[in-house]
Amino acid sequence: MFRGIAFVLCGACSFGILSTFVKLAYSEGFTLGDVTGTQVFFGLIILWVIVLLRRLFSGRGNSASLKEVLQLMAMGTTTGLVSIFYYKCVQLVPASIAILLLMQFTWMSLVLDSIIKRKLPTLLQVGTVLLVLLGTAFAGNLFSGSFQDINLTGIGFGLLAALCYTFFLMINGAAGNNLHPATKSALLLTGACTLVFIIFPPVFLVNGALTNGLFKWGLVLSVFGTVVPPLCFAYGIPKIGLGLSAILSSAELPVAVLMSSMVLQEQVLPVQWAGVILILVAIVLSNANSLRKKRTEPHLATS
Repeated sequence: MFRGIAFVLCGACSFGILSTFVKLAYSEGFTLGDVTGTQVFFGLIILWVIVLLRRLFSGRGNSASLKEVLQLMAMGTTTGLVSIFYYKCVQLVPASIAILLLMQFTWMSLVLDSIIKRKLPTLLQVGTVLLVLLGTAFAGNLFSGSFQDINLTGIGFGLLAALCYTFFLMINGAAGNNLHPATKSALLLTGACTLVFIIFPPVFLVNGALTNGLFKWGLVLSVFGTVVPPLCFAYGIPKIGLGLSAILSSAELPVAVLMSSMVLQEQVLPVQWAGVILILVAIVLSNANSLRKKRTEPHLATS
């Protein structure tokens, strides 16, 4: 149990530091195409090396059908869109605000689930949505009245990233569940890499950017963005359950805000921290039922 918690926390914290590294890469003059392209490119290489080494040394490997391969690659395009929209958002707004916009997937998932199931949300779900929106307003310092400082384009890209992440979460279990996590992640990233390279041709491979400092950012972003999180979640989530995993995964939010404050020297006011806490409370409440069921299952089994 403890090991599962540690792995999920590790994956969440890994996601949380990405926006800070992206900001640092931008400060050195690299573009959105450079940052996104190198992340998926190096991540793809690392994951496929892991897959090949596993097959070489263990002699085991799940074979995916052509249908599964195509499905996973298609699903992976949503993660490619998340990276593009999120990193564009990071380019236009403070990193601490960008992560708040991405976290809007919490209420978007509830709304989309209600639409698909054609079922009205419960009072708890409505309360969760309101808490997330209120927390976002506080965390974004929207009540200060300084609306001239808000980049609407950046907000739009952040919400698009959250929407694409919502779609990814909804379809993630549709294919490849019989495959090893590394294999599934590699196929997903293959789709993401294909999409990113169509939108941003990988000129960084030939224009000398890699030797001028881009290599280190591509390596860091790929490890913490496309390798560590999916492998940690694949190991940890089955051990502790989806409810607790969702709560622990929200550690991404305070980590991102803390990193932006300490490393990027972005100002984070007490009212903004209050907003972060409100969003975390909303995430805990939204998963309260699943946690309650998990706790009562052992008692039911022994009764």
